[in-house]
Amino acid sequence: MLKVAKFGGSSMADAGQYRKIRDIIRSDPSRRVVVVSAAGKRSAGDNKITDLLYLCYAHLQYGVSCDGIYQMIRERYGDIHRELGLRVDLEGVLDRLRSQMEQGISRDELVSRGEYLSALLMADYLGFTFVDAAQWLFFHYDGTIDQEKSYAALRALARDKCVVIPGFYGLMPDGKLRTLTRGGSDITGALAAAALDADVYENWTDVSGILMADPRIVDHPRSIERATYSELRQLSYSGAQVLHEMTIFPVREKNIPLNIRNTNEPDHPGTLITESFVEAPNPERFVTGIAGKCDFSIVTVSKKGLSGAVGTLRAILEVFENNSIPVAHTPSGIDCISLAMPTEALTPNQYSLLDELRSEIRPDSIQINDHIAVIAVVGRKMAFRVGTSGKIFAALGKAGINIRMISQGPDEQAIILGVDNKDYADAIRVLYNAFVK
Repeated sequence: MLKVAKFGGSSMADAGQYRKIRDIIRSDPSRRVVVVSAAGKRSAGDNKITDLLYLCYAHLQYGVSCDGIYQMIRERYGDIHRELGLRVDLEGVLDRLRSQMEQGISRDELVSRGEYLSALLMADYLGFTFVDAAQWLFFHYDGTIDQEKSYAALRALARDKCVVIPGFYGLMPDGKLRTLTRGGSDITGALAAAALDADVYENWTDVSGILMADPRIVDHPRSIERATYSELRQLSYSGAQVLHEMTIFPVREKNIPLNIRNTNEPDHPGTLITESFVEAPNPERFVTGIAGKCDFSIVTVSKKGLSGAVGTLRAILEVFENNSIPVAHTPSGIDCISLAMPTEALTPNQYSLLDELRSEIRPDSIQINDHIAVIAVVGRKMAFRVGTSGKIFAALGKAGINIRMISQGPDEQAIILGVDNKDYADAIRVLYNAFVK
């Protein structure tokens, strides 16, 4: 068995966290491939190393000294090196980097050094082989990843070895380093797991899996024990703070299970995510999670005979496309259709949208409602659960919360609700208590 274990910034924050990672790796011999982020915050008022590196680059661009900021980076990694008694020549690496900065260094190469330094130290600490991301993660000229070349290179480098890999960056065809988007270390970990056909991809962070609701709204929400990749996609799209779909696409493509774990609670099983499950782990609790976002607008277009008119729906959506307004949901009636979208996307183009709708569609009326929150109740085969919608209506009605929109797709995976922004937090709590507690 092979497990690829990726550790985020909070897991790499200081020497104490390194010790926790060592214990996690030693507890399971199948954890032979480790992917690491740059050091994250040790406390609320602390700095992420990547942020400091971005700041250094900005100072260099304006000809302002970054000595104080760079010293913070040097001390941060120096403390880890010293406390763990490591042997790698950290001072030499840091001195060479400082020289590169004076001579001219690209932004991507500079900000990637946080992951590079973390991986050097972790490889030394674990006694694993250091494999630079630039040795195997290759980009095309258009910035997309050359999976075939990258996968073959990593298989050759990691064969029969225990390795530590820095996340977040790779190599362009011209030999220059290029960084991935923020959260790029998660992508690196997923690519490594896919390249090596791992049995499990473990993503270690500072939470014990994905929570069933926002902990800022619901006190101590339960962790999701198991979820499908589709449910993860729906929760992420609906506002939950989970891994982005593109982050985990490489492992989903190969149907490799993803296990989200907590470095600070290593015995907690976390959340296991796969393409499908034979059956729900608890038939009585079929709701996977509840997530949402505020500040949506609903544009309702009404016209007699709308439901029977060929091409009208396409024409309406084309008007929104022409005005660069993404449509998130489209609940409809007989002679009207409502289109929900983020208010920030509608506002700059609202008047041009209305003019074009009136010209192209000739509606009887157009109504816009702002300050709407959209909430998704996500679960498995919800269409076959008798009384689910009724339970939602009853719970929200009892709490005095008015439903402004409701939609359920044919995939039976989520019931989408619209409520007023002011009722958002209360609605989340009411739904959580109705379906989870």
